[in-house]
Amino acid sequence: MILDFLFLPLRRIRIFALIGESGTGKSFRAKLVAEKYGIEYIIDDGLLIRDNRILAGHSAKKEKTFMAAVKVALFDEKGQRDEVARKLQTEKTKKILILGTSEKMVNKIATRLQLPAISKIIKIEDIATQEEIERAIRTRKIEGKHVIPVPSIEVKRNYPNIFYDAIRIFKHRKGGAPGTGVHEKSVVRPEYSKRGKVIISETALSQMVIHCVDEYNQNIRIKKIVVKDDEAGYRLVITIDVPYGTQLGGNIHELQQYIIDNIERYTGILIEEVNIIIDKFIQSGGA
Repeated sequence: MILDFLFLPLRRIRIFALIGESGTGKSFRAKLVAEKYGIEYIIDDGLLIRDNRILAGHSAKKEKTFMAAVKVALFDEKGQRDEVARKLQTEKTKKILILGTSEKMVNKIATRLQLPAISKIIKIEDIATQEEIERAIRTRKIEGKHVIPVPSIEVKRNYPNIFYDAIRIFKHRKGGAPGTGVHEKSVVRPEYSKRGKVIISETALSQMVIHCVDEYNQNIRIKKIVVKDDEAGYRLVITIDVPYGTQLGGNIHELQQYIIDNIERYTGILIEEVNIIIDKFIQSGGA
């Protein structure tokens, strides 16, 4: 079965992505995007969805903490990845739509599921007005409501504890005439939304950075760490002093990647960017 997974990228599968910050309405519009491009499969928040049915995966909305939900959405757990990959092997998949908060997130999901590179990225700003996006964000922040692009009967069967309501959207023909198609989406309130969003503190993240740098090269001295948090992930600016003779110049990118890989692996959070500034070179063991 492992060998089968390796052959998946060789298939003629086209991967699309819909990206936008959390709460901007991606799941709400996913089905419309899928119809426009003739896409049958949607990957959203840890689930593989086709024709209004959940085929495989585990919903991030069911997790009790925000951190655990992020890990599920990123397919961090091998068993979940393998379940979805096996299901895709049995399906005649031609096009897949992946939903995520950033290009980095959707690329990570595609890689973890051993899918081909993403060929087309659609931004939420391309398909929704600023007013619609702001309304969706207010609903998310104030009421803690999320949308899953499957009918209520499917969510009630799989995740009854988080089901909140159903939305029906009637399609219209050109010219505004009523159509016959109806999309039903489910509104849920995740367990972690009921308890409030859990985020990693700047202090804890800074301590992890210090540990990573020390593990990479204990002679490097950290002078300052700036942590910036946005919906796409965390951005870090690290100012360091480097001892004379330290062969670091060509390895700055390697150090950046070392920090990103280790923090993402152990926390499940996304590190969107790491900037390293060398302030000065110092004598070993002194200023």
